[in-house]
Amino acid sequence: MSDTYVLVHGAWHNGDLMEPTAQYIRSHGHTVHCPTLKGNGPGDDRASVGLEDAAQSLLAYLVAHDLKNVRLAGHSYGGMVISRVAELAPERIARLVYVNAFVPNPGESLTDLVPPIYVGLFDQIAAANNGALTLPFPIWRESFINDADLALATSAYEQLNPHPHKTFTDKISLSKSLAEMEIGKSYVNCQQDTALPHSMPWHPRLSERLGLFRFVECQGSHEIWFTDPATIADALIRAGRD
Repeated sequence: MSDTYVLVHGAWHNGDLMEPTAQYIRSHGHTVHCPTLKGNGPGDDRASVGLEDAAQSLLAYLVAHDLKNVRLAGHSYGGMVISRVAELAPERIARLVYVNAFVPNPGESLTDLVPPIYVGLFDQIAAANNGALTLPFPIWRESFINDADLALATSAYEQLNPHPHKTFTDKISLSKSLAEMEIGKSYVNCQQDTALPHSMPWHPRLSERLGLFRFVECQGSHEIWFTDPATIADALIRAGRD
């Protein structure tokens, strides 16, 4: 049976970087879309784009392509975006899939969910760059793509783009918790992911906010999209199946 997946990238990424994983999923007979969220496209104003802008851009993509019965998968920051779209257009979504992604409660921002040291660092970088947030290479190398050698870590880093800091600090608009939403939910946990410290883990600290959910686990870092697209594709298929 063919399913439709929409892969929603995380911060500093765009839709093109999800394509290697998408190709593996397509090889199993599924349809896959990889949109780029507003704020991460060429020419987007990093100073003004907020979380609601990014969510509305994803909704517009679903509507423009008339996508329904979608497996809507969000990575990292993408979890904030798919959570908002789940409230805006639940009739289009068959299942939400969070991949080491943020699961906000109503009124929370992404910066409410990360260690204070990250908040201070992001504030400092964004203030010096007119709201455009970049990730220092040493943090990327050790915490985000720790399963890559230096050559792959470097080439992947060169493909990232500045991210609008406002999307991290904006509070999400949700009328109820994700656990209360009557949509199927899955959480994929990459076991070597240290983008968040294991004392403040993705799972179960954030995953349990989904209420009833399917849990899928695999080997890999936060940037498994670069290091092992076949493995994350398999995990997504397991997470998204009926």
